[in-house]
Amino acid sequence: MPAVWVPDLQTRDDREAVRARLDVGKKASTVKAQIQMLLKRGGIEKPEGLGNNWTQDYRQWLAGLGGEESPLGYGARTAVNSLRRQLEALEEEMRRLDRALEPVGASPRYAAQVEALTDLKGVRLLTALVFLTELGDVRRFENRRQVGAYVGLVPSSHESGEQADRKGHITRQGSGRLRKVLCQATWARIRHDAGTRLLHQRLVRKNPKKKKIAVVACMRQLAILMWHKTVSCVARVAG
Repeated sequence: MPAVWVPDLQTRDDREAVRARLDVGKKASTVKAQIQMLLKRGGIEKPEGLGNNWTQDYRQWLAGLGGEESPLGYGARTAVNSLRRQLEALEEEMRRLDRALEPVGASPRYAAQVEALTDLKGVRLLTALVFLTELGDVRRFENRRQVGAYVGLVPSSHESGEQADRKGHITRQGSGRLRKVLCQATWARIRHDAGTRLLHQRLVRKNPKKKKIAVVACMRQLAILMWHKTVSCVARVAG
């Protein structure tokens, strides 16, 4: 029988706070998508030169769409205003939870590891804590292949007695929460870390029609790098 690691009570308790923050972020993303769909149904496009979505200027423009002079009808204006209020409440709750996670990251069980992980470009406190609480005891992984398999970022294998081994999509085993923050951190690293950007560009040139493969490879590289840093911290503290 394969060995099964059972997280201790402290790790499970830490996960509750981290997962609560992720859940609120997911709800905020859902509300943003609802706003976008409502504008699309109403045939409303943002003015040219307004910049990226969800900047302060964009939010002020949205607030104007909820007014009486808006091109939207009464029902759509009511919905936009409701969704804006929901988004503001969720973003305030995200800030509260971010502050609540600070003492978790500063606790003796995580402080050294969080410091090492947040030195990596694209990795902030939330990403570090998701990684540490979802993986648990990092010493149980013997090599990088096991880490990649655990986070579900390795290709699935299809083989039979009549057919050679064929590789399919990634397995997506393990924590979906961890894969999500790894994806977000990876895109930040593609923008700001020269090594990750070069790897991504090289893989895209190799297979231009499957750019997602390049992102997955960068995510796997980041997960393994974070694992190495965490193992080193644990060994140093134990020594």
